[in-house]
Amino acid sequence: MINRRYYEISLIALFFAGICLGASPVQANMSSISAESQECIDCHSSINPGIVADWSSSRHSRITPGEALNKPELERRVSSKDIPDNLRANVVGCFECHSQNESTHKDNFEHFSYQINTIVSPNDCRVCHVEEAEQYGNSKKAEALNILRENPLYHTLVETITSLKTFNKRYIIHGQSSDNAKGESCYACHGTEVKVTGVNTIDTELGEIEVPKLENWPNQGVGRINPDGSYGSCAACHPRHSFSIEIARKPETCSQCHLEPDVPAWNVYRESKHGNIYNSIGYSWNWDNVPWKPGEDFKAPTCAVCHNSLLVDSENGIIANRTHEFGDRLWVRIFGLIYSHPQPKNGKTYLISNADGIPLPTTFDGQPARDFLISPDEQAANNAKMTSVCKTCHGSNWVNSQFAKFEISLAEADSLVQTATQIIQNAWDKKLADPANPFDETIEQMWASQWLFYANSIRYASAMMGPDYAAFKNGWWDATENLAKMHDQFLIEQKLK
Repeated sequence: MINRRYYEISLIALFFAGICLGASPVQANMSSISAESQECIDCHSSINPGIVADWSSSRHSRITPGEALNKPELERRVSSKDIPDNLRANVVGCFECHSQNESTHKDNFEHFSYQINTIVSPNDCRVCHVEEAEQYGNSKKAEALNILRENPLYHTLVETITSLKTFNKRYIIHGQSSDNAKGESCYACHGTEVKVTGVNTIDTELGEIEVPKLENWPNQGVGRINPDGSYGSCAACHPRHSFSIEIARKPETCSQCHLEPDVPAWNVYRESKHGNIYNSIGYSWNWDNVPWKPGEDFKAPTCAVCHNSLLVDSENGIIANRTHEFGDRLWVRIFGLIYSHPQPKNGKTYLISNADGIPLPTTFDGQPARDFLISPDEQAANNAKMTSVCKTCHGSNWVNSQFAKFEISLAEADSLVQTATQIIQNAWDKKLADPANPFDETIEQMWASQWLFYANSIRYASAMMGPDYAAFKNGWWDATENLAKMHDQFLIEQKLK
């Protein structure tokens, strides 16, 4: 093994390299590193210096769980009260994360006399972050892969757009769907199911090492199914190995997946007044403070401010509790099949069935599947949570007027979807298109674009005040043009029939 002195020299080299590159200096608490993690560092500081440097700058490397538990409650970043004694005295290093729950990890393997898990899952993080793991586990994000796979309509959509296609004289033939295409597109954000399929032998500086062979890896999707059976990837927002709260709080992290044309939250935010303020002075904000204070630590909301951060006023009075159930402050779902509707009761939206027995949260004429959606009282409670966030910077009249405009925008966007749905329903009734696959014919793809792209753009633009996305960037212009094209296509299909 590489000795401790070699590690210290490596850290010094990384320190000066960081200074030259403008990075933060290494701040690891070397006196509190466990013997097991020290052995990991001794090797990996040479083999994977980027990983070690990233971890060395993290809070995990500087503070022990015991010290974290002794902080005032509002300042704590751990929520577990019963962290095992053997983990309290050492900083959270390689071994502390990669050795948890080995009996449930199919990706566990013997590595230089230690049993190591390749993937650190939310179930491992819950040792210190139990509340966050439980909240996340009930969210739509954790169920993101299942939502695509288990909802027959979404499944058909994914299989259709990722199938290999050939041309046969007159017709385009949808062939076998591509696992690679799904992994590089839909599943990149929603997650893959990572399976252990055998053993790989890899060459390293220390010789040949056997490691688990993983299928559908690498992937950091929010609904990834891990080899221990848990759902999700904490690293999707808190990237390894710094697991930075600053990165998680910045909207660029959300922009990995929440962007146009289907979920244009990042694009709308970027052109909004809030985004303008963030782009102008966000560099000066305190991104690391817990709890977070509006007006002091930041001057305008980000995704994290509105959806999940712990916010307090100047006297440390709680404005909004921390949550990793990202629908906790939402009363309406503006994205989904096919109209806006009350938020689902839980993340398992693939269990929803409307009055017509179709796996949709509404009927084709817009009636909500109430048994699967939150009640009006729950909607009001969630609305109040979001309102309290907005009112930290805006007066009641401003906030109430904005929310009233938003409700009108939802109704108007839904009306555009309803018109498109009437056209496609008429086409199906007249057998001008086949509803067995509602996404593979021209007029059907126009219908899907109406709710998946254009109506969504209007809804997000209204919610987050990005007007061009309500008008010309996949907004009213495109929705109106799309309806005209759908009508023309309907007439063409009639003539061909």
